[in-house]
Amino acid sequence: MKLTPIDPGKKISLSDKAALPPRSLDADDEVLDRKMDKLRARLDDLQSALYAESKRSLLVVLQARDAGGKDGTIRRVFTSVNPQGCVVTAFKAPSTVELAHDYLWRVHAAVPAYGMIGIFNRSQYEDVLAVRVHKLVPKKVWKKRYDQINDFERMLTENGVTILKFFLHISKEEQRVRLEERLTDPSKNWKFQAGDLDERELWDEYTRAYVDVFRKCSTKDAPWFLVPADRKHARDYLVLEKIVSTLEEMDPKYPKADARAEKLISKLE
Repeated sequence: MKLTPIDPGKKISLSDKAALPPRSLDADDEVLDRKMDKLRARLDDLQSALYAESKRSLLVVLQARDAGGKDGTIRRVFTSVNPQGCVVTAFKAPSTVELAHDYLWRVHAAVPAYGMIGIFNRSQYEDVLAVRVHKLVPKKVWKKRYDQINDFERMLTENGVTILKFFLHISKEEQRVRLEERLTDPSKNWKFQAGDLDERELWDEYTRAYVDVFRKCSTKDAPWFLVPADRKHARDYLVLEKIVSTLEEMDPKYPKADARAEKLISKLE
């Protein structure tokens, strides 16, 4: 199975069943690990060429419910890349300074420079998700933001930024298991926040908000991909495969040496 863009014209299901991996990926984790090792090696090669070319960039957007696996996906998918050509931005509650600007100000500042792979852990979509669910601004304000975000993303793509948006979809039961792990595992206690349980109570409200995001903002310029994320290895494989295939389509090239470099080489002989 390969991920395909969400078609906003078709029914979008965020059921628990949609969080399960397809049968084609119902393999032993070691099998997927070997496949991912090959994909990581290919990602490393493509990233090196993208960095050297320095004319375009790739932006990977990760959205998920609490405990959906954004951190784990970043860690496992991008473990092979050169940190010099990759930057991760985590969008948390906006600061006082950020709130003094328009909601896209902090996002635009984090868009990856040419040659870079940028990864957003949450994104501009929090302003039509959390902001909507918690009624932080009136509906007449957040309702306009779908078109504003589409215009923003189209501007980026027209200026050399390729955008991939992934929703890591977990079931309510799997979220319960992962939240319990945060409470019982000393290495994960730091991740748990009491607010996570409050957010869980708003499961249906977030479902409706996400469906509207996909209907209104899965575009040709910046498509959304629904990733079944209950099984971590399958989740990571699907995201990695899509990133690699997208970079292959971008086909970055190493710059050719100029005449001055050739002259310098001749002096070494």
